Amino acid sequence: MTEPMFDLSGKTTLITGGSRGLGRAMANAFAAHGADVIIASRKSDACETTAGEIAANHGVRTLPVACNVGNWDDCDALVERSYAEFGRIDVLVNNAGLSPSYPSLNEVSEALWDKVIAVNVKGPFRLTAAIGSRMAADSGGSILNVSSIAAIRPNAHQLPYAAAKAGLNTLTEGFARAFAPTVRVNAIQAGPFLTDISKSWDLEAFAERARTTIALGRGGEPDEVVGAALYFASAASSFCTGAVLRLDGGVR
Repeated sequence: MTEPMFDLSGKTTLITGGSRGLGRAMANAFAAHGADVIIASRKSDACETTAGEIAANHGVRTLPVACNVGNWDDCDALVERSYAEFGRIDVLVNNAGLSPSYPSLNEVSEALWDKVIAVNVKGPFRLTAAIGSRMAADSGGSILNVSSIAAIRPNAHQLPYAAAKAGLNTLTEGFARAFAPTVRVNAIQAGPFLTDISKSWDLEAFAERARTTIALGRGGEPDEVVGAALYFASAASSFCTGAVLRLDGGVR
């Protein structure tokens, strides 16, 4: 049985980057708590597969939508398709992110910079502005941004991404004020999670570093984002807006 405080029955949730990693974990959790789910990501087949599995496992309505959130027109098309299908969005999760590697700071290209800013800041801004405005004009809702510990612990290997996520933190508080009192806007500031992206890491070296740089001594598992996500998406966080929650195992 679902704890009433975390019940999402009758709600429509939209998750960008929802076909894998943290997005997929949140999509499954929302569906398990009764919500219909819109899965958006760049790859149509991945969206369709995830949406189909969630519908089969949880008996909720799902909608897969291919969308590059770094493209303004794609964001607008996602909003229109979602409202045409469901009539409302109660929870928006801006989870899609991008942090490409580069050989040195001097070799960061303008194209790389623009792409990182577009996916991590421009897209969330456009989706939050468009959907938040409709939420505020209707009966309210919840918006959750997935930020990163890089926003406050930047390093030379991810500065464009760190700057973008710092911007997302700023948008979180600004939109919380803009759409108050009926729309709550919060953020999860995620640390290192062992999603499919971590397959490209040197996991032995990561584990060695984690023992001294992360209080819990390890990276997070994707399902460990679920508790915080459900809190922000549901009535459990009814008096919480403009918050940025560190979910990083205690990164030092």
